[in-house]
Amino acid sequence: MKLTSRDANRYFAKPDPSRTGLLIYSADAMRVALKRQEVIEALLGPNGEEEMRLTRIPGGELRKDPAMLLDAVKSISFFPGPRVAFVENATDASAPAIANALQDWSDGDAQVIVTAGQLKASSKLRKLFENHPNAYAVGLYDDPPTREEIEAELARSGLTQVDPQAMTDLTTLSRELSPGDFRQTLEKLALYKLNDPDPASSDDVAACAPATSEAALDDILNIVAEARTAEIGPILNKLQAQGVNAVSLCINATRHFRTLYAAAADPGGAAQGVARMRPPIYGPRRDRMIRQAQAWSAPKLETALTLLTDTDLQLRSAGQRAPAMALVERMLIRLAMLARR
Repeated sequence: MKLTSRDANRYFAKPDPSRTGLLIYSADAMRVALKRQEVIEALLGPNGEEEMRLTRIPGGELRKDPAMLLDAVKSISFFPGPRVAFVENATDASAPAIANALQDWSDGDAQVIVTAGQLKASSKLRKLFENHPNAYAVGLYDDPPTREEIEAELARSGLTQVDPQAMTDLTTLSRELSPGDFRQTLEKLALYKLNDPDPASSDDVAACAPATSEAALDDILNIVAEARTAEIGPILNKLQAQGVNAVSLCINATRHFRTLYAAAADPGGAAQGVARMRPPIYGPRRDRMIRQAQAWSAPKLETALTLLTDTDLQLRSAGQRAPAMALVERMLIRLAMLARR
């Protein structure tokens, strides 16, 4: 069975020990690792691994010895309590061995937890869990954590008193940091407020936040495509501090707008155009690309691509004297203003 994002977050915090297994897959290995760690700890408690109630099986070894997983599922621990057989970095090649373990599973056996990278809808491994009556499959996408998730993570770190403005700051910060960095920031904030009876404030969040948060190229491209002109300067400064050069930024912007143009110009509409993309575009990013293509329309995107091409040629010109990043910033602002017309 498939779990929605909302149901999945609740399940990770309080998993059902009577379930046969759980598959967690995503292109983001850090997101998978954090959720896998959360669900296994919720199932076994903090001492599960010390009490040998957790068996780790690398996906590569399972392909060589398919019986490993079934042996782990049926084995008995010296310590009482639920057990987990964890298969890491599984692929479709591991599907037959995992299917055999799920089929022979019975009450009292170890629950099967499997992690994988990005899986297509046609994946054998994904179908195995989605079609199983007593197992779950969860796909994780590049969404920032919800307020509920942030509050739960703070509570796990021992911090329960946070004023409303600080929570707003944390929500904003969650969109700028990677999942691992954001979790470390929350743990740092909890330690910073240890034995302090006052609620965490915006100043406390600022003191614990990384000095320079990483900005991704996708961030600036989405900001421009969605006409959020005021946000271009700050994130461009972050990209420049990270070493992103003007030509690379222009190339990536051209690639993004070509993708939007292909979607907007499709006879079947933007949704069908995005569905035709290769490699495929999944999850929330797919929905976002569709909205952007619909908002721009093909004629506007033709103008945008002309502006991008002219800027690229100007950057590569031997006679170019103006600061390259200034040229790119001006181009991005013009694109964002074009989107508003």
